[in-house]
Amino acid sequence: MALIKLAALAATGAIGYRYFTKLRDGKHAAFASGQGDDSNFAQVRDSGPSSMADKPQRKWTEVDEESDQSFPASDPPANY
Repeated sequence: MALIKLAALAATGAIGYRYFTKLRDGKHAAFASGQGDDSNFAQVRDSGPSSMADKPQRKWTEVDEESDQSFPASDPPANY
């Protein structure tokens, strides 16, 4: 019985290792697929909801777009 538990634990560890290695090597958290390659030294994604890994849960407004375009600057949009 202990041998079965040990084998199950080893299999779970191997699957978890493969999963997290794949995430670490291939994709950055905030980037949509096709963005965030190694040539992007600053690791700043393009602006807009199409460039996000997770799509917005509410309607994307003009203020949202302008705030996203101004990142990483600290200045707020002019029409805020």
